[in-house]
Amino acid sequence: MRPFGRSLELRGATIKSLHSVTDKTPAPLPEEFSSYEEAAEFWDTHDTTEYLQDSHPVNVVSEFRERRYQIEIDESVAQVLRTAARKKGLTPSRLASDLLRQRLVTRP
Repeated sequence: MRPFGRSLELRGATIKSLHSVTDKTPAPLPEEFSSYEEAAEFWDTHDTTEYLQDSHPVNVVSEFRERRYQIEIDESVAQVLRTAARKKGLTPSRLASDLLRQRLVTRP
């Protein structure tokens, strides 16, 4: 019996071992991509776990500039909102926000 790790003969055919398949050296990681498209194409065809030695932790500070809320409204109200927004050149979200702000600010 041959030791595992090189090759295995099976009825005259040679099958490569698991080690020879997984011991591939990944393609070199570019220093810089010329565009987002180039980066996307590279990562679409490469496994990020093969480049862990090239990664490093980073500190990230993020501030939320605004919050978005999802509310349920009746379909008939949504249709009126869409129509009114289109006439004013606004998105339905922007018009709904403006209307709520006006209504809530004018209340005591």
